[in-house]
Amino acid sequence: MAELRLGPLLRYVDGSSATFWVEASRPCTAEVRCADGTRGTARTFQVAGHHYALVPVSGLTPGTACAYEVLLDGDNVWPLPGSPFPPSVVRTPDAGEAAVRVTFGSCRWAAPPEDEKDPVGPDALDTLAARIASAPDGERPDVLLLLGDQVYADEVSEATRRWIAARRGLADPPGNQVADYEEYTRLYYESWLDPEIRWLLSTVPSLMIFDDHDVIDDWNTSAAWVADMRATPWWRERVLSGLMSYWVYQHLGNLSPGELSDDLLYAAVRKTPDGTDVLRAFAAQADTDPASVRWSYRRDFGRTRVIMLDTRAARVLEEENRSMLDPGEAQWLRAQALDAPGSYDHLLIGTSLPWLLPPLVHDAEAWNAALCRGERGARWARLGEGLRRRADLEHWAAFPASFAALTELIAEAGSGAAAPATVCVLSGDVHHAYVAEPSWPGRGPDARVFQLTCSPVHNSIPLSIRLGFRFGWGGLARALGHRFARHGGCARPPVDWRKTGGPWFGNQLMTLTLRGRSASLRLEQARAVRGGGSDGRGGSGGSGGSGGSARLATVMESVLTPLVPQ
Repeated sequence: MAELRLGPLLRYVDGSSATFWVEASRPCTAEVRCADGTRGTARTFQVAGHHYALVPVSGLTPGTACAYEVLLDGDNVWPLPGSPFPPSVVRTPDAGEAAVRVTFGSCRWAAPPEDEKDPVGPDALDTLAARIASAPDGERPDVLLLLGDQVYADEVSEATRRWIAARRGLADPPGNQVADYEEYTRLYYESWLDPEIRWLLSTVPSLMIFDDHDVIDDWNTSAAWVADMRATPWWRERVLSGLMSYWVYQHLGNLSPGELSDDLLYAAVRKTPDGTDVLRAFAAQADTDPASVRWSYRRDFGRTRVIMLDTRAARVLEEENRSMLDPGEAQWLRAQALDAPGSYDHLLIGTSLPWLLPPLVHDAEAWNAALCRGERGARWARLGEGLRRRADLEHWAAFPASFAALTELIAEAGSGAAAPATVCVLSGDVHHAYVAEPSWPGRGPDARVFQLTCSPVHNSIPLSIRLGFRFGWGGLARALGHRFARHGGCARPPVDWRKTGGPWFGNQLMTLTLRGRSASLRLEQARAVRGGGSDGRGGSGGSGGSGGSARLATVMESVLTPLVPQ
């Protein structure tokens, strides 16, 4: 009998169709049956001894919420027997739906087991799941945007460390980091088998994109970094396994049913009895020729357009031609942002790395890029490369031409009679949250433009981040940044910006509510409730290992654009 090892994850949803991702214990036929009689089936495909299926369901009724169950070879495997959670449902949007709620964040380190203390505090996604479970007919996100570091291949839990030690010994490189595909599967099990997370992802659609820790810290920082890693004996297996597992666990679910049916790699993997070699060859090509694959994608939710950008694998790293996106990727982004003007009221650009950083950090990264480019000579270039790696100086500001191009595109997309009401850049990575607003010299775009940064969902916040990012927005920091910029001969950025909210530190999530041409923002933090009576499924919420129940506390609410009478 086939067993459900992981999932189901509700991934793509539109007005009449949905896709569900599952992992089974053996080859089988996976089936999703909805309470309204709609259903879909898919045969599992195999990668490295693991069995997966992406089950499409069509014919759903727009504007409805329909419970579903999962069967493997005809045996019911979801909902789990005795589950304390409400039934998992698929909610299809209606074309005339009043609002779209987009909840986003990044950097989720797996929560510890229930009987272990959580060293980084309550998990914001766990706590969101508990709140929704306590009031299943209440407010919930229409989509979760997970903006990177869904798993940490280089910072594993104590339980995973023990599992690795039993499997191959920690003396074998890369020590207590993930080495291969099998160890990546362990990370996803640990993260997605968390009961609250498993139920949440079964009932709220999700979009995902990787960041560095999904492979390794500072992945693709520079050409010199890549050369050093490729000279490391264990690196090739690590990066290929990282890309293979990302394609299976995260990327496939980002695709619409139509995109899946046209995907040649998906067809090839499903066609062969074991898709490991096919997928491995794809990953090898993606690593050596990043332009051969596009991880970025676009989703439209009514009159809200979401563009999720790959800002890791698509980089051009030659010092004289550094770019956050390769030319094909940049052209694709431009085409998606400018497609069908007037057809959307809000443009959301999901990029794991913030576009607008504190001015001191921005100037330091631009200065460092100039040094590494050789603007101050070979000695400064060597110093710059070391500093770039130690201080993680590899955001948009470290790619000045790409920063300018994105700034120009945002202004263009946000200008004119058909401009959207807002253009929001959604980011994570930096383990805190803030809101920043740019201003252009002369007349800027007609749309309101915001940098919305939210991180972490569940991770530590080092004191250096707290101090550095508080200081980085101040007047003294701006003056210091200008000195860095002058030393590097850096051009002035094409836009100015100021912080209008934050910084906020904690395990947290942001939610955008988009209604017509209005937009509002809410930041919530997961906070422990000591001595509470909640069982982790009630009104207070709960998070395993947190030493007590938890709740999502509203830290900030803001109207980005006011409600416009219809």
